[in-house]
Amino acid sequence: MANNQLAPNYANILHQLADGAVAKEVRPLPGSFSNETTLLGYETAVGPEQVVVRRYAVFGDYDRGEKAEREFKTLVLCQQHRIPAPMPLLLDRSGALLGSPGIVTSFVPGQQLIQPTDEASWVKELGQTLAKIHTIPLTDNELRFLLDGNNEVVWFLRNEKSKESMCEHPDGRSTWQAVHDLLPTIQPVPPALMHIDYWLGNILWQEGRITAVLDWEEASFGDPGYDVAYLRLELAMLGGEPLADAFLAAYELEYGRPVVNLAFWELAAAARFEGMIGEWQTLQPGVYDETAVQQNFRNLLASALQRAGSIMEKNSD
Repeated sequence: MANNQLAPNYANILHQLADGAVAKEVRPLPGSFSNETTLLGYETAVGPEQVVVRRYAVFGDYDRGEKAEREFKTLVLCQQHRIPAPMPLLLDRSGALLGSPGIVTSFVPGQQLIQPTDEASWVKELGQTLAKIHTIPLTDNELRFLLDGNNEVVWFLRNEKSKESMCEHPDGRSTWQAVHDLLPTIQPVPPALMHIDYWLGNILWQEGRITAVLDWEEASFGDPGYDVAYLRLELAMLGGEPLADAFLAAYELEYGRPVVNLAFWELAAAARFEGMIGEWQTLQPGVYDETAVQQNFRNLLASALQRAGSIMEKNSD
């Protein structure tokens, strides 16, 4: 198998979960963009059950065992603070049980929601849920397993190939330069739990409510403004700045204070999109007009660059 992975031993997994459990269904789940995520259905004496087996692909120089432990412990933290997320059931740091490092979680029903019938309630729920994530108190114990988010999200400043790729975009060079120049001047804020990949593809809905925020493998501590900026960019691409602004308003109302460094984090988040706009568009063929998505992205980017420019002028006075 790819990445030197062995096939999971589903019988041994079920033995860990419930005595006498018998596998009834094994199938890949949709939306597994970078990792292998499989639904495992089984029968017990009390009835049918479903769990999710999540195994991590090789990506960069990340330690997959460390990644598994980080996501597992973050899901424990989410459960403690009633954040909608899967319940962690098994951690396999070495890969001895799953064939490669990974975790087993509960299966949470729900669907991605990209075109809601009630847009106002949709962005309100997105903002309130993210604010609740950011208000989870962090102790030294959590800081030991979480990544340094502020450092993680500006990875492109340390990668020459990423810089070259960004500069192929019409706004890429100015975006890279603004992030580079503003980084030493951003306002310090108390570190919060950061998801880093809080976008619509990682959020499940049912009956108008969020049932689960998925994919916590990059869970970090740092400035929560990045999570806000990342989803703002996606919402701006879908519905323009008014939609992004409505989300921001809902978030700040729940969080209780304004987002500082927003322009900076929007530019940092844009680096992730600038090389992915085409790929992101293919995930939703025929749903949105590609030209409109591109233009909406550039509009918010231009706004962020203008706001960042004002900050740099003020810093130079």
